[in-house]
Amino acid sequence: MRRLLLVFAIFITFSSVAQKHKADLLVFNGVVYTVDSEFNTTEAFAVKDGKFLKVGTEAALREEFDFSEELDAKGKAVYPGLVDAHAHFYGLGMQQQRVDLTETKSFAEVVARIEEFQKENKTEFIVGRGWDQNDWEVKEFPVKDTLDQLFPDTPIAITRIDGHAMLVNQAALDKAGITTNTEFDGGDIEQKNGKLTGILVDNPMMLIEEITERADIETQKKALLAAQEISFSYGLTTVDDAGLDKQVIELIDSLNKTGELKIRLYAMLSNSDKNLDYYLEKGPYKTDLLNVRSVKFYGDGALGSRGAALKEPYTDRDGHYGALLSPVSEFKATAERIAKTGFQMNTHAIGDSANYMVLKTYDSLLSDSEDRRWRVEHSQVIDADDFKYFSKNILPSIQPTHATSDMYWAEERLGEERIKGAYAYKQLLNQAGMVALGTDFPVEQVNPFLTFYAAVDRQDTKNFPEGGFMRDEALSREETLRGMTIWAAYSNFEENEKGSIEAGKFADFVILDRDLMKVEIDKVPDTKVISTFVAGEQVYKN
Repeated sequence: MRRLLLVFAIFITFSSVAQKHKADLLVFNGVVYTVDSEFNTTEAFAVKDGKFLKVGTEAALREEFDFSEELDAKGKAVYPGLVDAHAHFYGLGMQQQRVDLTETKSFAEVVARIEEFQKENKTEFIVGRGWDQNDWEVKEFPVKDTLDQLFPDTPIAITRIDGHAMLVNQAALDKAGITTNTEFDGGDIEQKNGKLTGILVDNPMMLIEEITERADIETQKKALLAAQEISFSYGLTTVDDAGLDKQVIELIDSLNKTGELKIRLYAMLSNSDKNLDYYLEKGPYKTDLLNVRSVKFYGDGALGSRGAALKEPYTDRDGHYGALLSPVSEFKATAERIAKTGFQMNTHAIGDSANYMVLKTYDSLLSDSEDRRWRVEHSQVIDADDFKYFSKNILPSIQPTHATSDMYWAEERLGEERIKGAYAYKQLLNQAGMVALGTDFPVEQVNPFLTFYAAVDRQDTKNFPEGGFMRDEALSREETLRGMTIWAAYSNFEENEKGSIEAGKFADFVILDRDLMKVEIDKVPDTKVISTFVAGEQVYKN
């Protein structure tokens, strides 16, 4: 009898071993924030075929599965792969190929960087981006005189950090045929004393962009791969690119198929007849790595260049309202066209006038529709009467570092009453039930931990201002993490495949050197990524 019991026990043991399932990867000994509906934490999860297989305790997972590989998280915090809901991925890559003018502290420093760049590259048309006059001692737009003297024969076009103003020299003006008599709509060709200053705001910039040399395929490929490397180093596994043309989208798709480009991209089509005629007719295009189902429309300009369209004049410039970049009739016609398709509309709106136009139009077209998830990109200055239009069908897509970048001068532009509806992230969350968070890089830094810090603390990295900028509009840590993961995925119609660590979703996750939920908030900006994984594959290791 004893022998029979022993044989039976051995049989049961071997049977249980034989019944174990195969899995590719076990991640254990972590503080895993699943960001599921209950915001549960756990210690381990299993991955198979590029997707999360099961979440639970290490012991339970080892009992159920045999693993090809194991990863000890060593007690570190693990999060779903981060999603940047509004950025310029391709633009970031292209900026690596051009003059980088970010964080310049004077126009003299801008000029010095251009001179250094030209010594090394000897280009026929100098292009750069990143200057911001609000960071200089003299907080005024520069003029072209110095560039004319130093580069009389070489066209130069350098774009402001927000992409809504450009300084060009006389050689560029001549090449584009721009004079004091050039006609334009939406923006400005600045003149002083009857002479061109070289400053172009919004739509007239296209006159220059049309004559700059289009990047060849190899340069574009190099740009995309450079942007991927930077994004992975910050734990980003999905990036929403706010404005791409058909040719670049097709290049991205080809790089996905060769395995060179592994980051997931949510592509917003740039609003052009060519793009819309092609994609709206064919319908959304979706793979595991690329999702093309939205259209980016520019409602107005930026607050920093006084191009944002306001209901009342700028407080710091009498009689100036900013401007819509397209007639209201054109915006409404485009919105009506998109509403008849399966595409989402994502409209850049900064000023309260632009936001009102967008919200009223969205509301009129979507009031009888379910689950369209049209987005207002930036939702930056909202009239108190207009918050009511936001919902899960009209989503705010916001960038918290805009608040901490603009806080030094925003009230000068808007006044003490109007500022109350600006950068109002808590009000937007309370109304819509969720917010999609991004950076708008390279307008702001790629670093998503600055996004987290700005959303929660409403201060810059020097702890200014004391108590935080409009502190009532701060988000909680949980709300912020949701905005950078599952809510951002929802805004892309992708919440069933990413944004949380749950069985069946893509195994995109990131391991950090500190716990964003618990570390002192002023330590968050210094967060470092230990590893980034896409579909269970390690794509970045620090």
